[in-house]
Amino acid sequence: MLADSSLKTKSIDPFILSLVKNIGEKRSLLDDLEPIKTNKEFTNIVCKEVDKELYIENEFHKAKRFRKLHVEVAEFSNNLKILHCVFFPDPFFNIPIFGLDLVKTKNVVSAAIVDLSPVSKSKSSIDQILEDVKKDGFTMKREIPNWGDIFSKNVFFASLMNQDEQNHFYKIVDQYLTILVDLNKDLEPDLNTNSVNERIYFQKNYCKQQMKNEKTSLVLLKYFDKPWVERYIKEILFDF
Repeated sequence: MLADSSLKTKSIDPFILSLVKNIGEKRSLLDDLEPIKTNKEFTNIVCKEVDKELYIENEFHKAKRFRKLHVEVAEFSNNLKILHCVFFPDPFFNIPIFGLDLVKTKNVVSAAIVDLSPVSKSKSSIDQILEDVKKDGFTMKREIPNWGDIFSKNVFFASLMNQDEQNHFYKIVDQYLTILVDLNKDLEPDLNTNSVNERIYFQKNYCKQQMKNEKTSLVLLKYFDKPWVERYIKEILFDF
């Protein structure tokens, strides 16, 4: 595992690979980037059993101003493909949570979501920049689920109906990542106790609300028992 590289994934899906490469390139621009050692049980998971083929790859880093940078690539039964990425900031810094999820069944991207989610009630200096990112031109925008009040007003969520829409989504992700990296540069810590506690609360609530997404556990429960799935979701995906 190389701190300055993208995930060495087994995925051969060109769209997922392009997004992973972009994430890796932007991640490499963060200061003091280094891998995080984690439970090997959850790093690379492979099953070759007929009708239950799967692989899940996880990569974890940390950096100055970020407590955890997580990228997950998964493929189930040679059909369902998933890309999941969350950059959790250090609560001592006023940095939003970068989140990206992509679900692809066969050749259809049924869900693509990206956001820089707030870590306080205060208006962010990047709100206007995010608003200016071009998000039109998609055939099927999707509604945010009931648990999605953790997202910003500039969250993007859609199904991607063709190659042009995939290319456009790639550009949106690239812009959101660029905004995050630029915000991170030379940012000083905010050690005000109330502000730090608020950012901790927002991160905990982000994880709590994400765990209400039953689709995650329903997919995993087809391949793993319930205790394993609960551990994976709480320890790997949303561990605050």
